[in-house]
Amino acid sequence: MDIKEAKKQIKNAITAYFTKDEDGEYIVPIEKQRPVFLMGPPGIGKTAIVEQIAAEMGVGLLSYSMTHHTRQSALGLPFIQHKNYKGKEYDISEYTMSEIIASIYDLMQETGIEEGILFLDEINCVSETLAPIMLQFLQYKTFGRHRVPDGWIVVTAGNPPEYNRSVREFDIVTWDRLKRIDVEPDFIVWKEYAYAKAVHPAVLTYLETKKSNFYRIESTVDGKTFVTARGWEDLSQMIKLYEMHGIQIDEKLTSQYIQNPEISRNFAGYYDLFIKYKSDYQINKILDGTVEQDLCIRAKNAGIDERMSLIGMLLDTVSMSARESNDAEAVLKEVVNLMKTFKSNISSADCVPSEIMDTLIEEHQRKIISMKKSGSVSLDKIAQLKKVQKIIERYRVLITGDDSTTAFKKIKEDFSIRRNELNVLIQHTQTQLTNMFLFLEQVFGEGNEILIVVTELTSNIHTANFIGQYGGSEYFKHNKELLFYERQKELIAKIEDLGDF
Repeated sequence: MDIKEAKKQIKNAITAYFTKDEDGEYIVPIEKQRPVFLMGPPGIGKTAIVEQIAAEMGVGLLSYSMTHHTRQSALGLPFIQHKNYKGKEYDISEYTMSEIIASIYDLMQETGIEEGILFLDEINCVSETLAPIMLQFLQYKTFGRHRVPDGWIVVTAGNPPEYNRSVREFDIVTWDRLKRIDVEPDFIVWKEYAYAKAVHPAVLTYLETKKSNFYRIESTVDGKTFVTARGWEDLSQMIKLYEMHGIQIDEKLTSQYIQNPEISRNFAGYYDLFIKYKSDYQINKILDGTVEQDLCIRAKNAGIDERMSLIGMLLDTVSMSARESNDAEAVLKEVVNLMKTFKSNISSADCVPSEIMDTLIEEHQRKIISMKKSGSVSLDKIAQLKKVQKIIERYRVLITGDDSTTAFKKIKEDFSIRRNELNVLIQHTQTQLTNMFLFLEQVFGEGNEILIVVTELTSNIHTANFIGQYGGSEYFKHNKELLFYERQKELIAKIEDLGDF
């Protein structure tokens, strides 16, 4: 199955395992909860989906690569324990708590999160001395005499033997204790993830026309060559950083991530063309509605690769604007919640507003630290919370020495400015959406290009969320099946959804 379906299957299993009876006990006892085993080639996103699941379900996450563990670190260290049996003294061997089990308890204590996922990667590559211990763990969830706490689900992953020489074949006894999910690479599914992670448009448009180059592992006379989803994502990030610093992007860079010489060389050549198209087409002019007629003529006569590059650049710019709008809205909603608490706390006649704000700032900072440790939220959410932190820290400076009435008035005024700035962002994104469709209609009519854009806007989480929240008449015009959704959303006040405090 593809990685998206695998994610769904894991979430379903975790939901079932977390189910409790009327007495608050887990219906499936922990020793009966089969660990999930994700089996699939390297670099297709097995680790990434476990991180996403933990963030979406709001549970803790601890990850370990079992290739880095020895028998001692997994089982614990031996020590002598003195015991008395029927009046006689005996020395017996005991073991300290496993580093892995101890880390779960540490995380629970530091964050207050009682349920989570213990993710053990490369579990079929453990050393010979560790293999029997892992069999016991998969069956009873124990290392030595110490068991995984109730409420913690075990998810494991590994590569098939053809991809890793260190793989140890599991026997039937072991497989019969696992919930096995086989995963295969799929570009269409990965593209949704790539949109969410803002993968460079040059990568996406290249792979759109050359899907067979998305994932490939081959044996040659010179050894193995390979291209993985992980490689494309990591290359994308490096391209963005190189562009930021004005560093040349060429085959010397691409070959470090795309370890198939032919594909690496091919993409490096495509990237040069992509940059030329970006310069030639003046994307911002298209999206602000001031594109020149000669560019429209060029686009109409362009070949498929050039058209796909143009569409990719348009979608990427609109997506960035939508992401910025969505992010700004999420930040202001969080500020609203905090300021409601602030308002209720300053109602006391003898309160000091700046001290109340100090308390809110400290609590918010602890929340960020706890969430980062738990692994229960995405990096995007952490970034939003940090922006909130900066805003309330500004409010702390703003209200120094003020009484309750003055302090709240200043905060309201500042928030009103921020809400107006969000409105400008939203209108800017809506204008870009409209002008993109007007340009495409002028150049391509009702051709496949419009269908491609509608499909991509729908699968891109940033644009889909923006359109769902704020609408987009041109989008719905070309996606008539969703017209009912547009009418529903028109009834919702755009900025007023933020509420007030």
